[in-house]
Amino acid sequence: MTSHQTTQTMKPATAAKKLGVYLQATPAEFQEGVISRNELNALQTDPPEWLVELRRNGPHPRPVVAAKLGISIAGLARGGVTEALTTEQIDALKKDSPEWLQRERATQAEVRKEAARIKEKNAAEADQPGRPRS
Repeated sequence: MTSHQTTQTMKPATAAKKLGVYLQATPAEFQEGVISRNELNALQTDPPEWLVELRRNGPHPRPVVAAKLGISIAGLARGGVTEALTTEQIDALKKDSPEWLQRERATQAEVRKEAARIKEKNAAEADQPGRPRS
């Protein structure tokens, strides 16, 4: 009995998400087709010029915009940013540093600090033998 392995494929939206690019900014042939796992791997290891350019200058999807600004996706929405932004627009926001961005960065810093505190607490509890785990 021979095993027949089918090629894994994904929708363009999924591939764009994995590549960290804004789907609407990709070439039409990318948006209209299906992408195999092998094609995705090839795009990641040897990106074509359009992908390099998109990653460098955007427009970037919201998760990338949020990461570049150092805030959460929800923080973007609270700040009124609902569209994809270019690198130039992101840099301008960083330079202007509006009040909402400062507030969201402070919130994100607190979230990270709390996550680190909980991680340390859990690690310390795990190191104590005989303590019941919750």
